[in-house]
Amino acid sequence: MTSSNQIPDLRTLLGSGRGGGLRGRGRGRGGPGSSSDEVRDNAVKGTDQDAAGSRVSCVELGYLHDPYAKLFATQPSTRRLPLLNRGSYVRTSAIDILVTKFLLTYPSSAKQIVSLGAGTDTRFFRLLDAYPDARLIYHEIDFPTNTLPKIACIQRAPVLYRKLLQIPRTSSSYHSATYNIHALDLRSLATPSDDAPLPELPNLDPTIPTLILSEMCLVYLQPQTVQSIISTFTTHYLEPTTPASIILYEPILPRDAFGRTMISNLQTRNIHLPTLTSYPELGDQRARLSGYGFKDGAKAADTNFIWKHWISEDEKERVGSLEMLDELEELELLLKHYCFAWGWRDGESDIFSKAWAAVQEQA
Repeated sequence: MTSSNQIPDLRTLLGSGRGGGLRGRGRGRGGPGSSSDEVRDNAVKGTDQDAAGSRVSCVELGYLHDPYAKLFATQPSTRRLPLLNRGSYVRTSAIDILVTKFLLTYPSSAKQIVSLGAGTDTRFFRLLDAYPDARLIYHEIDFPTNTLPKIACIQRAPVLYRKLLQIPRTSSSYHSATYNIHALDLRSLATPSDDAPLPELPNLDPTIPTLILSEMCLVYLQPQTVQSIISTFTTHYLEPTTPASIILYEPILPRDAFGRTMISNLQTRNIHLPTLTSYPELGDQRARLSGYGFKDGAKAADTNFIWKHWISEDEKERVGSLEMLDELEELELLLKHYCFAWGWRDGESDIFSKAWAAVQEQA
């Protein structure tokens, strides 16, 4: 294990937002609050274009195939460190694996994905290319300040809007039978009241198997707020018998030297990760999923395990040939501090149990 004085410079690794490759996208939790809350919200919002830059770096070097990444990036392309490109590759590949297994299980049946804090993510367009016959309804939820420029990008790019049922109008939201962008504060889903009822989510089908994706999104919220948001989805927007699942990508291990340094560096940028300290290890993440009501499966693995066990040897060789990576010990340390947790309830179908039966979790 790398000693504390050999920990990579996290000011460089985590840099400005997800420019470091393992940060989050700008997430949908805006809304009114104290000035300190607004500062924190703005810090999170600002990570989105850095996320786009990290994606472009991986695409340009050949780690990932994403013909749409550059269309959403407004900052000049900057090559990221090899260490961080590898981390971004593992992160994206893990989500792709889990989502693909879901889509290919009972392939003729209708399915739904809800991406929380989607930012500039291109997954909908990539899935449309890979599975043009899939009966998929895709939803994204994020700050209006992130959804507005995303829709503007789609309007400007024929390669994007021609894939949609209709060209988006200038707006912060977009709704159709297949693709929906909801300009929402996620916290509005946590505490409905007579004065502030739950917002409508047009075209969200309450009856079809639904996967909720949180890629460095819910980590910014208080655990009780997260619990309320997930409960709103599983009991209000979806019927109780609807098969439902969640994929979480979040940091772990806050108490060792690397974790403490990571937290300290993020705090200097007004970024706080409440769920990191509440669910510090893989076992805590599994218990968390069970507590959300995903009783038929609750699994977890860190991204170092995923790199070693989910990625084929041929693919590892291809990725390893893309650029020189000397910091193998640092890479392992970095990957061990991020994890995926995936859980599900089968409801009226065994779709998730079947889809993810062979996905290896970490002991």
